[in-house]
Amino acid sequence: MAKLWGGRFSKNTDALVDDFNSSIRFDKRMYAQDISGSQAHAKMLGRQGIIKKEDADLIVKTLGEILEDIEAGKIEFLIEAEDIHMNIETILTQRIGDVGKKLHTGRSRNDQVALDIRMYLRDSAKEIRKMLSCVMGAVLEVAEKNTDTIMPGYTHMQKAQPVTLAHHFMAYFEMFKRDMQRLSDWEGRVNVMPLGSGALAGTTYPLDREFVARELGFNSVTRNSMDAVSDRDFCIELASCLSILMMHLSRFCEELILWSTNEFSFVEMDDSYSTGSSIMPQKKNPDVAELIRGKTGRVYGSLITLLTMMKSLPLAYNKDMQEDKEAIFDAVDTVMLCLPVFTEMIKTMKINKENMLEGAKGGFTNATDIADYLVRRGVPFRDSHEVVGKMVALAERLSKKLDEFTMEEFKSCSPLIEEDIYRAISMETCVEGRNLIGGPAKARTKAEIEEGYKFLAEVE
Repeated sequence: MAKLWGGRFSKNTDALVDDFNSSIRFDKRMYAQDISGSQAHAKMLGRQGIIKKEDADLIVKTLGEILEDIEAGKIEFLIEAEDIHMNIETILTQRIGDVGKKLHTGRSRNDQVALDIRMYLRDSAKEIRKMLSCVMGAVLEVAEKNTDTIMPGYTHMQKAQPVTLAHHFMAYFEMFKRDMQRLSDWEGRVNVMPLGSGALAGTTYPLDREFVARELGFNSVTRNSMDAVSDRDFCIELASCLSILMMHLSRFCEELILWSTNEFSFVEMDDSYSTGSSIMPQKKNPDVAELIRGKTGRVYGSLITLLTMMKSLPLAYNKDMQEDKEAIFDAVDTVMLCLPVFTEMIKTMKINKENMLEGAKGGFTNATDIADYLVRRGVPFRDSHEVVGKMVALAERLSKKLDEFTMEEFKSCSPLIEEDIYRAISMETCVEGRNLIGGPAKARTKAEIEEGYKFLAEVE
């Protein structure tokens, strides 16, 4: 087929070049955005008198019919037409002849693709935010049911202090909240309309860029035509936001994988979110969590692809930039695949509260509370720290937990210790005593859960 840009050329492109050069295999997903952008552009051309209004109306009407046919599966895109933009323009021209050829007046594929991908990613980010909101809602549900579920908190993967499962889950809620905020911030920067920048230097036609921006829901228009067609910061920034989001999912999954081991036995994945072994009949593998953890690297790869692709490109547009779409589309697809399955996985898993409590009782997680007990009796913290360190060493020699000490054993470490020590170092007291903003006490955690629900209500 004849190329829409072929006037200067005396030979057809080789079939291998057509296939190599074509992006229709992956950019065809932007057909709705391409048509919406073209309809807005055509309306503007008619309003400005650049083309006849009846021609603009026919173009808009026919593009709508093409959209319906695409969604009905009646149209097959051609590799020879290279990309979604030229495929749709070719179909338009086939249907309405020379009038269709007027659509591209005052624009280039450079600003057209910049428009389409901004619109596509803007729509995709809205879907991701909805899915992330479901994840956060599931986290709140689990937290709300487990404000009394005591478990060990860790540093360096060593038992540190007792917390609650609710407090632990709410830590991830805070991470996801920042992810949501990052996506919201990004939407403000992507929502700038590049159409009208032409190939790199704008156009001599009296375009009304602000009209097109309003038609397409953009907040503003780009201020430099060279930057507008060569900017892919919005792809890189979105890939960065999605990489951080996947990192948070991966951290969460890593803990769930650990907790589902026999050694921890804190949680058990539902059968519908687990798989078995082809050889070992006893196995119940947390494959969903493992695969999310693995797919995180895939999203990181997309970010690195985009950064590397852009790092040495001179202004303005270069063909290298065609590589932006596969990378960012794959990142978006991967996140959209992971979020719903993660939501259901945590909603259906079984929580072994007794094992969590027993886990908290081991590892001397109440040692700091004994030190604080002595501080309240006038012992400087550094001295109390040393006393309790020796107490832990004694407990290890006696193979006892600290709350299993006799009063005589406590007294041998410090004569200031009285009978109230047993209440002071119970798991419940250790948790409830940390009743400050950001702490794990039940009242504080419930307040944070309420704030979480308010946050979700505001972003929906």
